[in-house]
Amino acid sequence: MIPSLSSVRRLSPALVCALMALSPAVSHAAGEDGGPAAAPIPVARLVELARAVSPTLPGMRIEIEPGRLDPRLKLAPCRRIEPYLPTGSTAWGRTRVGLRCTDGEVAWNVFLPVTVRVWSRAVVSAVPLQAGADLRAEDLRVDEIDIAEGGGSPVFQDPQALVGRRLGSSLAPGTPLRAMHLRVRQWFAAGETVTITYRGEGFSVSSEGQALGAGLDGQPVRVRTPSGRVVSGQPVGEREVEVRS
Repeated sequence: MIPSLSSVRRLSPALVCALMALSPAVSHAAGEDGGPAAAPIPVARLVELARAVSPTLPGMRIEIEPGRLDPRLKLAPCRRIEPYLPTGSTAWGRTRVGLRCTDGEVAWNVFLPVTVRVWSRAVVSAVPLQAGADLRAEDLRVDEIDIAEGGGSPVFQDPQALVGRRLGSSLAPGTPLRAMHLRVRQWFAAGETVTITYRGEGFSVSSEGQALGAGLDGQPVRVRTPSGRVVSGQPVGEREVEVRS
């Protein structure tokens, strides 16, 4: 599974120059006397930032599409402009970067829209798929998509990892398979006898126990051992629970 990109709260000084070069209004505010915006900075500097906070994937490429500030803005001259990511913003997809003047006669704060696209190969639907269907190998193919699109829900690279999984929503052909499209997998029901595997550094021991709750993928479950002790572990397969120590 490919995770979503991380969010950041502080941006590099190089990005200050890049953002000002991309926005005439901010460039004008920085001044024409050899300030940070005097030498244009290529969009590649923004790509470097996006790559620094993204997962490393084979063949991944990043595109940055800067937006524009309102041309009616008249920003006062500023000797130091500090960029930042507003609360709730991330360094991918449709986002915005805050720019504030921290060294000028008039303090100001503006937001520059930016779109970060992260292209990578991922699993998509090969045919129309209905909610409730169990996925087959022939239902899936691998294609290059923008993994930053889709609200940050993870996508997948290996089609075989999805075979047998049940869909929670209908999908049109070419739709990237994301975690949010899948029903939570249940490995066992409450009351069933399960195998408990205790794993630690250099050892692995198994015993049986009784599940005290449903074994849902990715959610911890409590299990009662034959001695009456209750342990908590992760469901990892059909009637299997793993306890890490």
